[in-house]
Amino acid sequence: MHQKIEADVAIVGGGVAGLSAALGLRNKRVVVLTKSAFGRGGSTPIAQGGIACAMGKDDTPELHAADTMVAGDGLSIRGCVDVLTQEGPARIRELIEVGANFDRTEDGELSFGREAAHSRRRILHANGDSTGAEVERALVEAVKRADNIQIIENCYVSDLLRRDDHVVGVYGIINGTEDVIQVNAPAVVLACGGIGRIYRYTTNPVESVGDGLAIAARVGAVLSDVEFVQFHPTALNTTVDPLPLLTEALRGEGAVLLADGKRFMVDIHKDAELAPRDVVARGIWAQQQKGLSVWLDARCVGEKFPQKFPTVYGFCQQAGIDPVHDLLPVSPAAHYHMGGVAVDENGRTSCKGLWSCGECCATGVHGANRLASNSLLEGLVFGARVSQDILASIDWGNTPEPDDVNFVIRPTFVTPAEEEDAWLLRNTMWSDVGLVRCETSMKHALSVFDEIAARKPESLMLCNMIDAARIITQAALERKESRGGHYRTDYPNHDEHTEHHPFVYTGNGPWC
Repeated sequence: MHQKIEADVAIVGGGVAGLSAALGLRNKRVVVLTKSAFGRGGSTPIAQGGIACAMGKDDTPELHAADTMVAGDGLSIRGCVDVLTQEGPARIRELIEVGANFDRTEDGELSFGREAAHSRRRILHANGDSTGAEVERALVEAVKRADNIQIIENCYVSDLLRRDDHVVGVYGIINGTEDVIQVNAPAVVLACGGIGRIYRYTTNPVESVGDGLAIAARVGAVLSDVEFVQFHPTALNTTVDPLPLLTEALRGEGAVLLADGKRFMVDIHKDAELAPRDVVARGIWAQQQKGLSVWLDARCVGEKFPQKFPTVYGFCQQAGIDPVHDLLPVSPAAHYHMGGVAVDENGRTSCKGLWSCGECCATGVHGANRLASNSLLEGLVFGARVSQDILASIDWGNTPEPDDVNFVIRPTFVTPAEEEDAWLLRNTMWSDVGLVRCETSMKHALSVFDEIAARKPESLMLCNMIDAARIITQAALERKESRGGHYRTDYPNHDEHTEHHPFVYTGNGPWC
């Protein structure tokens, strides 16, 4: 079956960014396409960390901006950071108005926590460590109440539709079927998340394979800073995939890192366990390279652990660990992508008719290293700005029709026959393009990706994984310095003349 849908705006992705954009388009026909069940997939529902926002009495947007700039290691764009921190409080208030419930003090005031590299307690949480789930719940309920928004779930978007140099829609395949969905729309928004699943160890869900990055690259969109990948320092070191996240808020409450029974971060950074994430992650990596296991001692939380951090407590119980009394084994894991599709402060890409928001784009807010708990706020703020810009800029009565497309039916998710190649790719990215990189390792990685592509994989997901892995590796080869989440042993220092890195992918064609 080939179903055509006419819409004003097509949004790929049902997380905080995509749904924020959808809710801002109240008078337009909006179609939201999600890769899994609506409201249940992607990174937003599993986000433990909170939302950073300068709403406390001792805080200001300027202080929040200053912390963000420091964490970005010289690459955060001040104008976009100011947009984030100044518009953030209004977006949080709107979220509360549509039903989001954040943790509060006994006096009924919003309760703010502290996380790494923040100079103030400005982190909002919901149910302790279930913030993303509460944000997603509130947004999903608001979208369900909106008569103008149509949801197409379990649809893997394959590519963008074009007419000349305009993006004019999307097409995809319903998972497990041969049903093709074609959405014709003069405005398309990519809000389909990150790239963590191209790494062996990650906190990201199965959907986060970099498909937004790959889809945009195939239409020639400019990408930016894609070499910057953030590895969360403290994933629970178990055999499950993805690795359970141990929220940054634990260290904000006083938890410390131990190797061979001793704290080691105090010798690495003045903020010790509350140093920027890239510093802490590489500190743990260095201990692991010595053959030492690394542990998080969160016993300071005490008997209130199950109530304060119910999600983490559940993960620990599943692993047979009692966090009230036991040390927690930890390891870094791929967690967030600072780079992505290059956009301006309104989410416009270099392609006409194409916008992007959330983790799959690069606003310039995060620079080389994202400040903890800025990601959900970015999705709220820039999702809203995308909708505003679309409403202000589209000539709704004069939009081109898409070119004819030869639809090819493919499996959507990785097939059993391709599992070995998917694991080879993920292991290669972890070992060769991970926390520590060099020219030799990255060139080896590219040769592995070529070998996998030569076997002509069928699934959309594996093809997108190959493209995303190539894009990140090629960009990392070109940045001959170390900065934030990008660390090279052959270029260990900053290059003060190196700034943002526009990147146009010129791979081997539309598929692999």
